[in-house]
Amino acid sequence: MRRRRTRSPAAEVTPSLFDASDISARPEMAVSEPVVPDIYEDVGDGFPGASPGSAISVSMLTQTVKDVVEGAFIPLWVRGEVSDFKSHRNGHWYFCLRDRSSQMRCVVWARDQGGIPAVPDEGMQVAALGQLAVYAARGEMQFVVRRIEADGDGLWRKALEQSRLRLEVDGLLAPKRKRALPRYPRRIAFVTSASGAALRDVMAVLRRRAPGVQLVIAHAAVQGESAPLELCAALDRVCRWGGAELVIIGRGGGSREDLWAFNNEQVVRAVAACPVPTISAVGHEIDVTLCDLVADLRAPTPSAAAEAAVPSREEMQLVLGAHRERLVGAIEGCLVEPRDRARAAARALTLAASRQVAERERTLAALAGRLNALSPLATLERGYGAVRDPEGRTLSSVARFTEGGDFTLQLRDGEVDATTRAIRPRREATE
Repeated sequence: MRRRRTRSPAAEVTPSLFDASDISARPEMAVSEPVVPDIYEDVGDGFPGASPGSAISVSMLTQTVKDVVEGAFIPLWVRGEVSDFKSHRNGHWYFCLRDRSSQMRCVVWARDQGGIPAVPDEGMQVAALGQLAVYAARGEMQFVVRRIEADGDGLWRKALEQSRLRLEVDGLLAPKRKRALPRYPRRIAFVTSASGAALRDVMAVLRRRAPGVQLVIAHAAVQGESAPLELCAALDRVCRWGGAELVIIGRGGGSREDLWAFNNEQVVRAVAACPVPTISAVGHEIDVTLCDLVADLRAPTPSAAAEAAVPSREEMQLVLGAHRERLVGAIEGCLVEPRDRARAAARALTLAASRQVAERERTLAALAGRLNALSPLATLERGYGAVRDPEGRTLSSVARFTEGGDFTLQLRDGEVDATTRAIRPRREATE
């Protein structure tokens, strides 16, 4: 029968894993015996691992360690320097976090890389959020990282610059590809969150400035992991619909992480590929995203985007007044030459008509003279008369007279009623 070993008081003290004090500075821990007591006498040889006969397998040991370690630690932020970074062909990232005296193996699974803006550089000081885990197949402890924050804005700036360079190489940032906005759009599509404050601001501006314009909402999440995919899907719906004359994409203000979806390269390329002019209105005036750079117009706020999209009634009245003045002036200018030509033609026509009238008058006077010479009235003027019967027929021969018959003698200055007393034809006429 084994005798139970008496535990020393010092052996009762077990340091905590989270104790930040130096154990060597504590007198009660400076003992020659091991901190962990020999428990074999307490549990016996049948306890797993207590004797060669009850030895456990490596798999059991590593799995036990895995369960203990992963169950004992909640996700933690750990600060250190990135070293030995490797991107595996399976998409995972492997590197070490180290400080002056220690290092820890880290892994970022491919599925978790969406929350990390860019690949960390070698030697970069970062804070990594992750959880301790044990790779049981090798018995190695590693830190599974889900998020990485560099000191300052190193990773965010790097990701932004890399995307900007790729867009610039493809010509999407060239000023010459910017399109003019429609002056008087009738239907505007707004890609944003249906529950966001940006939508209310835009609706208020449009209701005040142009109540006749139709606003169509293409709902999408504007922050979070699903935001890039939803924004691309919303833009695709708007393009396939084809009824919008102008597209606004944006949201209200927020942190850098909240606005990061509008720096996503897929979203930016979807904005650049939109077949109709676009306005990007993300955040506040100081916030500039890649969507702002590729859109046809960058508005500092959603309200400013609505004001840029449609003119106000006052502006329309001023524009219409200016157009009216220019139109009247243009018409007046166009009428000057035709009016001068018409006046010249009228003068020429009047002169030609006067000449024609004068010539016709002269011709008419000549004809009148000739006609007057041949007229019976002219004969009457010379002392002759015209004889007519009561029916007005001219009696040009004595054969047409009857004795006692009435007739009328027309003279130069009147008529005389007379009666035939005798008829004396000339002798030549009777023979």
